[in-house]
Amino acid sequence: MSSNPCSLTLGIAGFGTVGSGLVRILTENREEILSRTGRDIRVKSILVRDATRQRACPLPDGARLTTRMDDLIEDADIDVVVELMGGVDLPAKLVERALNAGKHVVTANKALLAETGNRLFALAAEKNLHLAYEASVCGGIPIIQTLREGLAANRLQSLVGILNGTSNYILSEMSTKGLAFDQALKQAQELGYAEADPTLDIEGFDAAHKLALLIRLAWGVEYPYAQLPVRGISQVQPADIVYAREFGYRIKLLGHARLIGDSLKNGGIEAGVRPTLVHETLLLARVGGAYNAVRVEGDAIGSVFLHGRGAGDMPTGSAVAADVLAIARNSRPNNTGFVRPALPGPAKIVPPLEAHSHFYIRLTVTDVPGVLRDVAAIMAENGISIAQVIQKDRVSGAPTLAYGDQKGPSVPFIVMTHEASAAGVHKALETLAGSAMLHESPVCYPVLAKRS
Repeated sequence: MSSNPCSLTLGIAGFGTVGSGLVRILTENREEILSRTGRDIRVKSILVRDATRQRACPLPDGARLTTRMDDLIEDADIDVVVELMGGVDLPAKLVERALNAGKHVVTANKALLAETGNRLFALAAEKNLHLAYEASVCGGIPIIQTLREGLAANRLQSLVGILNGTSNYILSEMSTKGLAFDQALKQAQELGYAEADPTLDIEGFDAAHKLALLIRLAWGVEYPYAQLPVRGISQVQPADIVYAREFGYRIKLLGHARLIGDSLKNGGIEAGVRPTLVHETLLLARVGGAYNAVRVEGDAIGSVFLHGRGAGDMPTGSAVAADVLAIARNSRPNNTGFVRPALPGPAKIVPPLEAHSHFYIRLTVTDVPGVLRDVAAIMAENGISIAQVIQKDRVSGAPTLAYGDQKGPSVPFIVMTHEASAAGVHKALETLAGSAMLHESPVCYPVLAKRS
């Protein structure tokens, strides 16, 4: 470890956006950090792929670039390895080697921890080392610390959030400017909010990685990432955004999890990532652009809402720095928020079809007498009660279609249900899709309850 007990020495793996932000914060806020921790935090080595490439961010005094992982792992002066590489396999190797070498680890890598976290957390507990990851979920928003410490005395009931800024930006642009999905995605890429390959963001996988970590912190069990139901936003149509607004809702990509029953023993966890209608009176509906937000419900605290920038060099660098400062203060490792060295087996998972919610359903039907009666009958047979209906006027140029011995133009028919089971809705839509009533596949989204 560092030969100077008054300093904390870092080895950083990765010098991209977040690594540059961390270095800037440590350099520009050196005096503030020293006054809060009483220790000088210095960077000794930064692991990069190409040490000859010009860097936009200058190196800290005394730091050097290296292409050798061993220069971080085998250097006795380095106290903390900061992993900012991205990916899973190589970072997993780095983190495991660092922990085995007796070094604390700070990471912003949600995929790494969601997919291999149990093994790494168990190793960190065995070695009595920090494996800190505030920056892995929602950038600069301190949701990890809030769940691990601020709400530790609560029996948590639910958490729901906008966990991916790229998807939120796209849906915001579709909602406020009427853009089609492809247009909004292209704009997000031009502004640097979306990657050239945006699959992880727009298909919900990035949010699912983060949700898996939040569930682990909230309830102390593993909800395997591979078992999380995930649905992205690539199929969201502008028409549904418009119709949702007529009912007073916004469509958001939400990660959600809630405890069913009064305890983990007596119930289970219902969770997933999906586009969801959020009523305009709720704060989540008002989170626009590339921002993130999370709301947590606890039995003692009630509702807590956190909102802020979910990505970028400085917000995410700030979260990484917060973990480094906690280590500099010689705080006791509290990686999972629970005293047991490893999490118990997988959580009791509530199957998605057993969930209950209000639902938004859009059907394309033939505008002739009897169709709506037949639609309502199928819904009633499956335990679905209709709360509100919008039947749009006939559209000029809509094709004339047959239903029974009648003909008429196709029109959109939009239903908002009372609370219903996902299984009942699935069965009703399956029956409708197999009938002659519909001329396009039905569209269905859950609705976030206003009390949530």
